[in-house]
Amino acid sequence: MLTVENLRKSYQVGKTSYEVLKGVSLNVKKGEFVAVMGPSGSGKTTLLNCISCYISADSGSIRLGGTELAQLGEDALAEVRNKKLGFVFQDFLLLDGLTVRQNILLPSIIGGVMTDLVESRADQLCDVFGISAIRDKYPAEISGGEKQRTAVARALINHPLLILADEPTGNLDSKSTRAVIASFQQAQTALEATIFMVTHDSFAASFCDRVVIIRDGVVWRALEKGTEEREKFQDHLLDATREMGRESPFS
Repeated sequence: MLTVENLRKSYQVGKTSYEVLKGVSLNVKKGEFVAVMGPSGSGKTTLLNCISCYISADSGSIRLGGTELAQLGEDALAEVRNKKLGFVFQDFLLLDGLTVRQNILLPSIIGGVMTDLVESRADQLCDVFGISAIRDKYPAEISGGEKQRTAVARALINHPLLILADEPTGNLDSKSTRAVIASFQQAQTALEATIFMVTHDSFAASFCDRVVIIRDGVVWRALEKGTEEREKFQDHLLDATREMGRESPFS
């Protein structure tokens, strides 16, 4: 589904070049729920921005569903972002003047593909994520968890190959966090969605099938949950985080 190989990215600040990604390689299989964790400055957000085509990598390969993204022109990349990628952001980015249902339909409206089938899809997503009762309400009238579930539904409206989630629980309390993670799990099981989530939260990450930990621009470790209970998996994530801190030259 998604394959990243030897990805490198640097930023130029004045005369100094800062290498943020130093040869990152990873893959996400169809139907997987994968998280990327790492301390601030580790490169996880830059990695997400490269995969989403909002910034270009210096070198390396990003293949989505067999398509090499680096070889695409701007028009083709825009089509990938609208049709093959779904986005969930920390701040929801819902439009206040649109209802929940209209916000869910927004990518299809922008893409000019509004049909009865698409509208039925929006209603189905409302049912799947338990927001049918609020579909005619506006963002100011619903809770943070409901806003994020709306954002997850919006990300799925165009049947994307991959959902990219950037700190989706960063601004939420524990109850809303559980609701959002449950939405991702529902998308994975009921809709066979593939999800790639950047997070600093070991609790949110513990619900994933696999967690990739990035440190100083490289993949430091990857942990797979397998049949392990969620609480035990979270303990392992916390142990790994502590170990990474002990190994840091700045600790």
